[in-house]
Amino acid sequence: MHAFVYHGPGQGLWESVDDPAIEQPTDALVRVEATTVCTGDLLTLREGAADVKPGTVLGHEAVGEIVEVGPEVHAVAPGDEVIVSSISACGHCVRCNEGAYGQCAYGGGWLLGHEVNGTQAEFVRVPFADHSTHKLPYTLDRSTAVLFSEVLPAAFELGVRNGEVGPGAVVAVIGAGPVGLAALVIAGMYTPARAVVVDLSPRRLDIAAGLGADAAELPGKLIAELAEGPGADVVIEAAGSPDSFNLCTRAVRSGGHIANIGMHGASVTLHLEELWRKNVTISIGQVDTSSTHWLLKALAPKHLDSLSRLITRRLDLAEAGRAYEILSTAVEDGALKTVLLPA
Repeated sequence: MHAFVYHGPGQGLWESVDDPAIEQPTDALVRVEATTVCTGDLLTLREGAADVKPGTVLGHEAVGEIVEVGPEVHAVAPGDEVIVSSISACGHCVRCNEGAYGQCAYGGGWLLGHEVNGTQAEFVRVPFADHSTHKLPYTLDRSTAVLFSEVLPAAFELGVRNGEVGPGAVVAVIGAGPVGLAALVIAGMYTPARAVVVDLSPRRLDIAAGLGADAAELPGKLIAELAEGPGADVVIEAAGSPDSFNLCTRAVRSGGHIANIGMHGASVTLHLEELWRKNVTISIGQVDTSSTHWLLKALAPKHLDSLSRLITRRLDLAEAGRAYEILSTAVEDGALKTVLLPA
């Protein structure tokens, strides 16, 4: 088969590799019908990662068809169309029973495109398939469905749920990338009093306004108004930069909550000398994807229609390298998700 393979910092190639095979009785093999590139993939390709070996197929989000399963897989069967979760879960350890799949104690966690070959390929081996795949509802097109691999669970679990968004809350989303915009849509399900979005991309801000933001602006006046006024009850950090986190600390009200989603590739200074008197709660963590089943039921067609706007480009799977280039200038260009589809 062909796949996008990591060969060290700054080096990735679409090339021929060995077909994957069942290695554990809980594995499934999936023919990839849609995949994508996220910030974690881009950071790995650009800077390398200690636990990603050269020769690893990148990618951890996909939709596809089950073509083979191990003898201990019972939830899915060959021919099933499935969403592949970005996090693999054994489903039996204490942490998995708590829904903390990202902390799986029996060999799960962030495996795909990290510790094992990932999804930017024609086929992928999925560990712990019973708990790491979800049957695709027939109403979902594959491009939208791939958002359930990571974008939607991250937005809900790390942003909306951890931030304790509730009725009447003032919510500020810092960063209008795919996850930030997904958090805006899901937060809207909880009837906040006001939801505002800040980003550096005018195009992304236009999309945020179209998705229901009460205000969508460049950093500046809006943050100043929040900082000088009552502040936001919940500030969702979805950009993953030191500057964006600093904006969150300015915008949050006393007793409020900063919910960090963004994947930070650089050190962030935490100004406790300014925050300690505000009684602020800060939550941060890796997505678990244990909410995917609930999200598939909770997101109504109107939400899915809105979320389809997060996909701004579709390319052939063999153009994976081009998808990385698009993501590297996404803020400047206003790009969101690029979905890769087989020819």
